[in-house]
Amino acid sequence: MQSEMAIDTVATAEKSPLELLQQTKASVEAIIAKMLSIKQQGTPKSENRELLTQMFLNFINLRQANRSILIEEEKVRTETEIAKSPVDFTTLELHNLMYEKSHYLKANKASRDFKSRYPNIDLISEQDFFSDAPEAIKSQTLSNDSSHDLMLKRLNFELHQRKELCKLRVRLEQQKKSLLESNAERNKFLSSLPVHLKSLKKASLPVQSQLSLQNQKKLKYHNLAELLPPPLYVIYSQFMALKEAFEENIDVEVSGSLKDAQTYARQQAEQNSESLRLEVGVDEERQRKRLKKVGSDEGGVYQVHPLKVVLHVYDDEITDPKSHELVMLKFEYLLKLNVVCVGIEESEDGLEKNILCNLFPDDSGLEPPHQVHVVFLFDIHSHMFA
Repeated sequence: MQSEMAIDTVATAEKSPLELLQQTKASVEAIIAKMLSIKQQGTPKSENRELLTQMFLNFINLRQANRSILIEEEKVRTETEIAKSPVDFTTLELHNLMYEKSHYLKANKASRDFKSRYPNIDLISEQDFFSDAPEAIKSQTLSNDSSHDLMLKRLNFELHQRKELCKLRVRLEQQKKSLLESNAERNKFLSSLPVHLKSLKKASLPVQSQLSLQNQKKLKYHNLAELLPPPLYVIYSQFMALKEAFEENIDVEVSGSLKDAQTYARQQAEQNSESLRLEVGVDEERQRKRLKKVGSDEGGVYQVHPLKVVLHVYDDEITDPKSHELVMLKFEYLLKLNVVCVGIEESEDGLEKNILCNLFPDDSGLEPPHQVHVVFLFDIHSHMFA
């Protein structure tokens, strides 16, 4: 009996826990069936003791099998925990790769769907790249695919060009800043220059009087000439140049109200500044303004500039030429008509009034030379007497 138990123990040690559990279960079922048959047949109970012993041994084997199963389960759980860590890490890497893939796909789609502000600007051509790109960019190897490698090199060269342009822009902005500062200093000097010139002019008056230079009257005429309208200023400058160059026996002067001339010049400057800000070009407004101008009186049409140029012509055949004045001409500028008028003043010789007639064919001296002014005056007069 003991030898059988020893054999069973050795056999149990060689079997796996699951096989031992199944074998023990079958042995217990067989013992229980045998005990039931003994009880039913009424055989002596001496055999039950041996069956109980075998039953207890099976229980021991059952507990051993359960213990082995629990140990194996714990071992498998530990191995599972150890194997789970790299699986979790690999799963996390997979999720990261899937997220990066999704991000790249979205970025790729956004790049393809992007509508540039300048859609017609292409990448630098291959010919320009090979001719203008530096050797450091052309010698790089960025991809195994030749076409893709060339594309990357062209992109790098364009980036290089943009960086150089940004540097050039910074240099130009610095140069612009220095030029603006220099212009500001020069403007400051120019703004202070009239004061210095005025002081120099005042200081030079004694020298002028000693050297018999220009007198105050000529200086006054020159100051007034700065306020003349362009046509009268041309006449004044031409007569002065004629007198100085050919020593003609004439005198030129500017007469009129200095205050009114300054006021008119200031009004013209204000109107010019307003005309730059306002756009008055609508036909209806022009027609309304034209009707308003037509309704004005004739004196407004023949408005004269406050300053005028007077020319004195002397006889150069006598000893004292300036004692005998041949003629005096007065030049005036009509503001509305943009016309220069000239008239003759009374002289000692009693020159005729028509001395300025026939300057051009069929010239009576009573009508403007340009047909545009004739039509304009006729339009004004017709509306005034309508």
